[in-house]
Amino acid sequence: MIPSPRTAAHTRPAPAPRPLRFGYGTNGLTDLRLDDALALLADLGYDGVGLTLDHMHLDPLAPDLAARTGKVAGRLAALGLGVTVETGARYVLDPRRKHGPSLLDPAPDDRARRVGLLLRAVQVAADLGAHAVHCFSGVTPAGTDEDTAWKRLAEALGPVLDAATRAGVPLAVEPEPGHLLATLADFHRLRRTLGDPVVLGLTLDIGHCQCLEPLPPADCVRAAAPWLRHVQIEDMRRGIHEHLPFGDGEIDFPPVLEALAATGYQALTVVELPRHSHAGPHFAAQSLPFLHRAARAIPEGPEGRTP
Repeated sequence: MIPSPRTAAHTRPAPAPRPLRFGYGTNGLTDLRLDDALALLADLGYDGVGLTLDHMHLDPLAPDLAARTGKVAGRLAALGLGVTVETGARYVLDPRRKHGPSLLDPAPDDRARRVGLLLRAVQVAADLGAHAVHCFSGVTPAGTDEDTAWKRLAEALGPVLDAATRAGVPLAVEPEPGHLLATLADFHRLRRTLGDPVVLGLTLDIGHCQCLEPLPPADCVRAAAPWLRHVQIEDMRRGIHEHLPFGDGEIDFPPVLEALAATGYQALTVVELPRHSHAGPHFAAQSLPFLHRAARAIPEGPEGRTP
Protein backbone atom coordinates (compact mmCIF):
# COMPACT_ATOMS: atom_id res chain seq x y z
CA MET A 1 0.00 0.00 0.00
CA ILE A 2 1.30 3.45 -0.88
CA PRO A 3 1.48 5.57 2.29
CA SER A 4 -0.54 8.74 2.39
CA PRO A 5 1.39 12.02 2.24
CA ARG A 6 0.57 12.53 5.93
CA THR A 7 1.98 9.11 6.84
CA ALA A 8 5.06 9.63 4.69
CA ALA A 9 5.77 12.97 6.27
CA HIS A 10 5.56 11.48 9.74
CA THR A 11 7.84 8.52 8.91
CA ARG A 12 10.51 10.49 7.04
CA PRO A 13 13.74 10.46 9.08
CA ALA A 14 14.91 13.76 10.54
CA PRO A 15 17.74 15.42 8.64
CA ALA A 16 21.17 14.49 9.94
CA PRO A 17 23.13 17.18 11.79
CA ARG A 18 25.54 19.17 9.66
CA PRO A 19 29.28 18.77 10.31
CA LEU A 20 30.80 20.90 13.04
CA ARG A 21 33.02 23.82 12.05
CA PHE A 22 36.37 24.07 13.81
CA GLY A 23 38.58 27.09 14.40
CA TYR A 24 41.74 27.95 16.29
CA GLY A 25 42.26 30.90 18.60
CA THR A 26 44.84 33.55 17.80
CA ASN A 27 45.61 33.80 21.52
CA GLY A 28 47.47 30.53 20.91
CA LEU A 29 49.39 31.99 17.95
CA THR A 30 50.73 35.21 19.46
CA ASP A 31 54.24 34.64 18.08
CA LEU A 32 52.86 34.88 14.53
CA ARG A 33 51.79 37.94 12.60
CA LEU A 34 48.03 37.89 12.13
CA ASP A 35 48.26 37.43 8.37
CA ASP A 36 50.63 34.49 8.83
CA ALA A 37 48.37 32.97 11.48
CA LEU A 38 45.32 33.18 9.21
CA ALA A 39 47.23 31.64 6.29
CA LEU A 40 48.44 28.82 8.54
CA LEU A 41 44.92 27.99 9.72
CA ALA A 42 43.54 28.03 6.19
CA ASP A 43 46.36 25.77 4.98
CA LEU A 44 45.69 23.33 7.83
CA GLY A 45 42.02 23.10 6.88
CA TYR A 46 40.36 25.04 9.70
CA ASP A 47 36.96 26.56 9.03
CA GLY A 48 37.63 29.73 10.96
CA VAL A 49 39.45 31.63 13.66
CA GLY A 50 38.79 32.94 17.15
CA LEU A 51 40.33 36.40 16.79
CA THR A 52 41.48 37.90 20.09
CA LEU A 53 41.83 41.66 19.71
CA ASP A 54 45.31 42.42 21.08
CA HIS A 55 48.32 44.61 20.47
CA MET A 56 49.84 42.05 18.12
CA HIS A 57 46.60 41.02 16.35
CA LEU A 58 44.27 43.79 15.15
CA ASP A 59 45.05 46.16 18.02
CA PRO A 60 41.69 47.65 19.07
CA LEU A 61 43.33 50.78 20.52
CA ALA A 62 45.66 51.72 17.65
CA PRO A 63 44.72 54.31 14.99
CA ASP A 64 42.77 53.48 11.83
CA LEU A 65 40.93 50.53 13.34
CA ALA A 66 38.20 50.58 10.69
CA ALA A 67 40.69 50.52 7.82
CA ARG A 68 42.74 47.74 9.41
CA THR A 69 39.58 45.76 10.12
CA GLY A 70 38.59 46.09 6.48
CA LYS A 71 41.88 44.55 5.39
CA VAL A 72 41.41 41.64 7.80
CA ALA A 73 37.88 41.13 6.50
CA GLY A 74 39.22 40.90 2.98
CA ARG A 75 41.87 38.41 4.05
CA LEU A 76 39.34 36.22 5.87
CA ALA A 77 37.09 36.22 2.82
CA ALA A 78 39.97 35.32 0.50
CA LEU A 79 40.95 32.41 2.76
CA GLY A 80 37.38 31.24 3.34
CA LEU A 81 37.62 31.57 7.11
CA GLY A 82 34.77 32.37 9.48
CA VAL A 83 35.50 34.39 12.60
CA THR A 84 34.42 35.03 16.16
CA VAL A 85 35.81 38.10 17.96
CA GLU A 86 37.26 37.39 21.39
CA THR A 87 38.16 39.97 24.05
CA GLY A 88 40.30 37.97 26.47
CA ALA A 89 43.64 39.65 25.77
CA ARG A 90 45.60 39.72 29.03
CA TYR A 91 47.18 43.18 28.94
CA VAL A 92 45.54 45.09 26.10
CA LEU A 93 44.07 47.74 28.45
CA ASP A 94 46.57 47.71 31.32
CA PRO A 95 50.19 46.55 30.92
CA ARG A 96 50.44 45.75 34.64
CA ARG A 97 47.11 44.06 35.44
CA LYS A 98 46.05 40.83 33.76
CA HIS A 99 42.57 41.29 32.26
CA GLY A 100 42.32 44.68 33.91
CA PRO A 101 40.37 46.81 34.20
CA SER A 102 37.24 44.68 34.32
CA LEU A 103 33.50 45.29 34.26
CA LEU A 104 33.54 44.93 38.05
CA ASP A 105 36.19 47.49 39.02
CA PRO A 106 35.21 49.96 41.76
CA ALA A 107 36.20 53.01 39.70
CA PRO A 108 33.55 53.96 37.12
CA ASP A 109 36.25 55.23 34.74
CA ASP A 110 37.96 51.84 34.84
CA ARG A 111 34.74 49.99 34.12
CA ALA A 112 34.12 52.42 31.27
CA ARG A 113 37.46 51.48 29.70
CA ARG A 114 36.43 47.83 29.55
CA VAL A 115 33.01 48.80 28.18
CA GLY A 116 34.77 50.88 25.54
CA LEU A 117 36.84 47.88 24.48
CA LEU A 118 33.70 45.76 24.15
CA LEU A 119 31.96 48.45 22.10
CA ARG A 120 34.94 48.50 19.74
CA ALA A 121 34.82 44.71 19.58
CA VAL A 122 31.15 44.79 18.60
CA GLN A 123 31.94 47.17 15.74
CA VAL A 124 34.89 45.06 14.62
CA ALA A 125 32.70 41.95 14.71
CA ALA A 126 30.03 43.66 12.62
CA ASP A 127 32.64 44.77 10.08
CA LEU A 128 34.11 41.27 9.89
CA GLY A 129 30.76 39.49 9.69
CA ALA A 130 31.67 37.59 12.87
CA HIS A 131 29.46 34.94 14.47
CA ALA A 132 29.62 36.62 17.90
CA VAL A 133 31.58 38.80 20.31
CA HIS A 134 32.96 36.96 23.33
CA CYS A 135 33.42 38.53 26.77
CA PHE A 136 33.59 37.64 30.47
CA SER A 137 32.77 39.24 33.82
CA GLY A 138 36.15 39.52 35.49
CA VAL A 139 37.24 38.63 39.02
CA THR A 140 35.34 40.21 41.91
CA PRO A 141 37.63 42.93 43.32
CA ALA A 142 38.79 42.67 46.92
CA GLY A 143 36.40 44.42 49.25
CA THR A 144 33.45 44.22 46.82
CA ASP A 145 30.41 42.25 47.98
CA GLU A 146 28.70 39.87 45.58
CA ASP A 147 25.49 41.87 45.15
CA THR A 148 27.46 45.00 44.25
CA ALA A 149 29.55 43.04 41.76
CA TRP A 150 26.45 41.64 40.03
CA LYS A 151 24.91 45.10 39.89
CA ARG A 152 28.06 46.54 38.29
CA LEU A 153 28.17 43.73 35.74
CA ALA A 154 24.55 44.18 34.66
CA GLU A 155 24.89 47.98 34.40
CA ALA A 156 28.17 47.80 32.48
CA LEU A 157 26.78 45.35 29.93
CA GLY A 158 23.75 47.53 29.16
CA PRO A 159 25.37 49.74 26.49
CA VAL A 160 27.25 46.76 25.06
CA LEU A 161 24.02 44.81 24.60
CA ASP A 162 22.43 47.87 22.99
CA ALA A 163 25.32 48.14 20.53
CA ALA A 164 25.25 44.40 19.81
CA THR A 165 21.52 44.58 19.13
CA ARG A 166 21.99 47.45 16.66
CA ALA A 167 24.87 45.61 14.97
CA GLY A 168 23.04 42.28 14.84
CA VAL A 169 25.97 40.49 16.50
CA PRO A 170 25.34 38.24 19.53
CA LEU A 171 27.25 38.97 22.74
CA ALA A 172 28.48 35.63 24.08
CA VAL A 173 29.41 35.74 27.77
CA GLU A 174 31.87 33.10 28.97
CA PRO A 175 31.69 31.49 32.42
CA GLU A 176 35.31 31.63 33.59
CA PRO A 177 36.70 29.78 36.64
CA GLY A 178 37.57 32.24 39.38
CA HIS A 179 35.41 35.02 37.94
CA LEU A 180 32.15 36.38 39.32
CA LEU A 181 30.35 34.67 36.43
CA ALA A 182 32.01 31.26 36.68
CA THR A 183 29.33 28.67 35.87
CA LEU A 184 26.32 28.02 33.69
CA ALA A 185 24.13 28.79 36.70
CA ASP A 186 25.82 32.20 36.93
CA PHE A 187 25.11 32.84 33.25
CA HIS A 188 21.43 32.19 33.85
CA ARG A 189 21.48 34.56 36.83
CA LEU A 190 22.83 37.31 34.56
CA ARG A 191 20.35 36.46 31.81
CA ARG A 192 17.41 36.73 34.20
CA THR A 193 18.74 39.94 35.77
CA LEU A 194 18.95 41.57 32.33
CA GLY A 195 15.48 40.42 31.29
CA ASP A 196 16.66 37.66 28.93
CA PRO A 197 17.71 39.91 26.01
CA VAL A 198 17.72 38.10 22.67
CA VAL A 199 21.22 39.31 21.81
CA LEU A 200 22.74 37.83 25.00
CA GLY A 201 24.22 34.39 24.40
CA LEU A 202 26.75 32.04 25.87
CA THR A 203 30.36 31.14 25.19
CA LEU A 204 30.72 27.54 26.40
CA ASP A 205 34.28 26.42 27.13
CA ILE A 206 34.33 22.61 27.13
CA GLY A 207 37.41 22.48 29.36
CA HIS A 208 35.73 24.71 31.93
CA CYS A 209 32.83 22.26 32.03
CA GLN A 210 35.25 19.48 32.92
CA CYS A 211 36.99 21.73 35.45
CA LEU A 212 34.08 22.82 37.62
CA GLU A 213 30.55 22.15 36.33
CA PRO A 214 28.50 19.50 38.19
CA LEU A 215 27.37 17.95 34.87
CA PRO A 216 29.71 16.12 32.45
CA PRO A 217 30.76 18.23 29.44
CA ALA A 218 28.36 16.53 27.01
CA ASP A 219 25.46 17.20 29.37
CA CYS A 220 26.60 20.81 29.72
CA VAL A 221 26.38 21.16 25.94
CA ARG A 222 22.82 19.84 25.92
CA ALA A 223 21.80 22.07 28.82
CA ALA A 224 23.34 25.15 27.20
CA ALA A 225 22.06 24.49 23.68
CA PRO A 226 19.40 27.25 23.48
CA TRP A 227 21.95 29.95 24.32
CA LEU A 228 25.08 28.70 22.53
CA ARG A 229 26.68 31.39 20.38
CA HIS A 230 30.35 30.46 20.67
CA VAL A 231 32.25 27.33 21.77
CA GLN A 232 35.83 26.99 22.93
CA ILE A 233 37.46 23.59 23.24
CA GLU A 234 40.57 22.07 24.77
CA ASP A 235 41.41 19.31 27.23
CA MET A 236 41.34 19.83 31.00
CA ARG A 237 41.32 17.99 34.32
CA ARG A 238 38.72 18.13 37.06
CA GLY A 239 39.34 20.98 39.48
CA ILE A 240 42.39 22.36 37.65
CA HIS A 241 41.95 25.37 35.38
CA GLU A 242 44.76 24.59 32.94
CA HIS A 243 44.14 24.53 29.17
CA LEU A 244 45.74 21.36 27.84
CA PRO A 245 46.36 19.93 24.37
CA PHE A 246 43.95 17.19 23.37
CA GLY A 247 44.80 13.89 25.02
CA ASP A 248 46.61 15.46 28.00
CA GLY A 249 43.47 15.83 30.13
CA GLU A 250 40.42 13.80 31.09
CA ILE A 251 37.72 14.73 28.56
CA ASP A 252 36.06 12.08 26.39
CA PHE A 253 35.52 14.13 23.23
CA PRO A 254 33.27 12.01 20.93
CA PRO A 255 30.23 12.37 23.27
CA VAL A 256 30.88 16.11 23.54
CA LEU A 257 31.01 16.57 19.76
CA GLU A 258 27.99 14.30 19.33
CA ALA A 259 26.00 16.45 21.74
CA LEU A 260 27.19 19.62 20.03
CA ALA A 261 26.27 18.35 16.57
CA ALA A 262 22.85 17.28 17.80
CA THR A 263 22.06 20.85 18.92
CA GLY A 264 22.40 22.10 15.34
CA TYR A 265 25.10 24.55 16.43
CA GLN A 266 26.75 25.98 13.32
CA ALA A 267 29.08 28.70 14.58
CA LEU A 268 32.73 27.96 15.27
CA THR A 269 34.15 25.53 17.82
CA VAL A 270 37.51 27.13 18.55
CA VAL A 271 40.57 25.43 20.01
CA GLU A 272 41.87 27.55 22.89
CA LEU A 273 45.49 26.95 23.94
CA PRO A 274 46.70 30.42 25.02
CA ARG A 275 49.68 29.12 26.97
CA HIS A 276 51.05 27.13 24.04
CA SER A 277 51.88 29.97 21.65
CA HIS A 278 55.56 29.08 21.83
CA ALA A 279 54.64 26.07 19.69
CA GLY A 280 51.39 27.37 18.21
CA PRO A 281 51.84 26.02 14.66
CA HIS A 282 52.62 22.56 16.05
CA PHE A 283 49.51 22.45 18.27
CA ALA A 284 47.32 23.91 15.54
CA ALA A 285 48.50 21.15 13.21
CA GLN A 286 47.80 18.46 15.83
CA SER A 287 44.44 19.72 17.06
CA LEU A 288 42.36 19.59 13.91
CA PRO A 289 43.08 15.93 13.05
CA PHE A 290 42.27 15.02 16.66
CA LEU A 291 38.89 16.76 16.43
CA HIS A 292 38.14 15.14 13.09
CA ARG A 293 38.95 11.70 14.52
CA ALA A 294 36.74 12.40 17.53
CA ALA A 295 33.92 13.52 15.25
CA ARG A 296 34.25 10.38 13.12
CA ALA A 297 33.81 8.33 16.31
CA ILE A 298 30.25 9.65 16.72
CA PRO A 299 27.96 6.64 16.15
CA GLU A 300 25.57 6.49 13.24
CA GLY A 301 21.90 6.60 14.17
CA PRO A 302 19.10 8.92 15.24
CA GLU A 303 21.12 10.50 18.06
CA GLY A 304 24.39 10.94 16.22
CA ARG A 305 26.15 10.55 12.94
CA THR A 306 29.59 10.71 11.48
CA PRO A 307 30.14 14.23 10.06
